[in-house]
Amino acid sequence: MHNTLEQMTVWSLVSDASLLVQAVMLTLLLASLLSWYLIIQRSAVLRRNERLMKDFQLRFRSGHDLAQLYREGSDSLDEDAGLQQIFQAGYHEYIQLKREPGIAGELVIDGVERSLLVAISEQEERLEKGLPFLATVGSVSPYIGLFGTVWGIMNSFIGLSQVQQATLSTVAPGIAEALIATAIGLFAAIPAVIAYNRFSARVATLTSRYYGFGNELQARLHRKLHAASSHVSAAA
Repeated sequence: MHNTLEQMTVWSLVSDASLLVQAVMLTLLLASLLSWYLIIQRSAVLRRNERLMKDFQLRFRSGHDLAQLYREGSDSLDEDAGLQQIFQAGYHEYIQLKREPGIAGELVIDGVERSLLVAISEQEERLEKGLPFLATVGSVSPYIGLFGTVWGIMNSFIGLSQVQQATLSTVAPGIAEALIATAIGLFAAIPAVIAYNRFSARVATLTSRYYGFGNELQARLHRKLHAASSHVSAAA
């Protein structure tokens, strides 16, 4: 039984809604809570990745010995240090290939490049974790809320057919409770869409910087190989 206009509150409208509309509201509420958890969690992860990337770039470009940087990373490596993990993968491949007797320098660089591409792809996948869910919530929630609204209004009109005189007090509660489903759907969708767009842009920026670092590392390793071969030729 619906409340009168004077007794209407959001909670009373929700509690008086049909089971299907309540299920829709609960689904949207859970989706919203999960979205906010992902928004907070992914924001922290991306912020930490960006900070650690800047720190490692400063050390890498300040002239630190690559072997020393590799040893430091082998001792303790933060899981959010994406750039350092890429460096570790590339330099590890460099060390392994250098041990091959008689291997050409170009083959070493090619192997390092493949290793870097795999490491960058893994980091990109890690950064994008949770974004498909945000995209799904952002695109589907309004329609789920609209479904609950349509169902609630349909039930209100069915109820109106059973009374002889329709007044505002008989129509308003049913329509109001139905519209709450749409409001909850928008409440779940809007933050998810904004967060998805923002995070996608940040992931694209980080990935672009990862590729740039990969090229920078390859160039530095190429110079190192060329310098080593020049010393060997001079000694001969």
